Amino acid sequence: MAILKPFKGLRPPVDIARDLASRPYDVLNSDEAREEAKGNGYSLLHIIKPEIDLPASVDIHSQLVYDKAKENFDLFRQRGWLNADAADLLYIYAQTMNGKTQYGIVGCAGVDDYMNGIIKKHELTRKDKEEDRMKHVRVTNANMEPVFFTYPAVPAIDTIVSEFVKAQSPEYDFTADDGVGHHFWVIRDQGIIEKIVALFGQVPYTYVADGHHRTAAAALVGNEKKHNNPLHNGKEEYNFFLAVHFPDDQLTIIDYNRVVKDLNGLTNEAFLEKLAAVFTIEVKGPEIFKPASLHTFGLYLDGCWYSMTAKPGTFNDNDPIGVLDVTILSRLVLDEILDIKDLRTSTRIDFVGGIRGLGELQKRVDSNEMKAAFALYPVSMKQLINIADSGNIMPPKTTWFEPKLRSGLVVHLLD
Repeated sequence: MAILKPFKGLRPPVDIARDLASRPYDVLNSDEAREEAKGNGYSLLHIIKPEIDLPASVDIHSQLVYDKAKENFDLFRQRGWLNADAADLLYIYAQTMNGKTQYGIVGCAGVDDYMNGIIKKHELTRKDKEEDRMKHVRVTNANMEPVFFTYPAVPAIDTIVSEFVKAQSPEYDFTADDGVGHHFWVIRDQGIIEKIVALFGQVPYTYVADGHHRTAAAALVGNEKKHNNPLHNGKEEYNFFLAVHFPDDQLTIIDYNRVVKDLNGLTNEAFLEKLAAVFTIEVKGPEIFKPASLHTFGLYLDGCWYSMTAKPGTFNDNDPIGVLDVTILSRLVLDEILDIKDLRTSTRIDFVGGIRGLGELQKRVDSNEMKAAFALYPVSMKQLINIADSGNIMPPKTTWFEPKLRSGLVVHLLD
């Protein structure tokens, strides 16, 4: 069963919380982070993207950058911008986007749960990205950013959360520049904390929704500390890491689309002809076409949108991976027609999160940066959980969760 552990959170004062909270480290490159933090000394980007305070020529993976993260973290604490709660607590973090609010419980997950498969994943991680975040965790001795978990909804927990947020005012409550509302409550009542922890103890598994590299890094550093401590007893704070746990029925996965640079030497007509062997093709014209069901895709090519519906027999609905539209597109189109074999390394393909809208696909093709675009129907939470439960791994760039968690509303120290 899954562990949910209260902890002494390190949090900003109310009056600077909005300025300190930042987008996650991996949704911004260094230049974007530098621009976003310009004129805002409070921004957590100074800790999670510390290269913004160094010359642009500095290698972002150099020790100098990690040392700067530690220096900035220490400064934030000295200045009273991040202060520790006096007791082990749980927190509620809610987000509102497009009129819909999702409520997550902020508490620590167990390192052993990750190592033993109680925390399930659906994506492969890259060692270089893991090591980058591991160095960051080691040097700061903290989980600066929460990871985004989901779990099978427990109605009794939902009731407690609902009653609590109705009765209590949030500690932080602001709308970010992108229009997403962020609402954060501190649960100080030990009776409520104990009830939630006990109920959560009945949850068989939790699932990494977003933040696979941060999850791996946090767990691996905790495991490292365990093996390096001859007096290890299992109760040390490094045995746990920061996560926000959302019930699975409150989350939305949005589409994650593809753009390609060329048609592998084919003319438009020859490409469409090859597609017609495995898809039913329908011309839609210049108006954007958004797929409305599984196994139907949008194709944008030479100023025109098409619908592509996979023909029966070209996929296996009984295979948790084979049923995915990303698998169908990768196998039938990217691999067999376009000769794009490895989505992780090919420079001929790029990925566009659905949050940017299908207009972004059209724009990148119309600019001649890309030759064609494919719009996909989003994966469901049920599909994600089925894949994680079966021990399978989704193809790269399959899920895009929105809204993203803001980092900095609470930090977890490892000692």
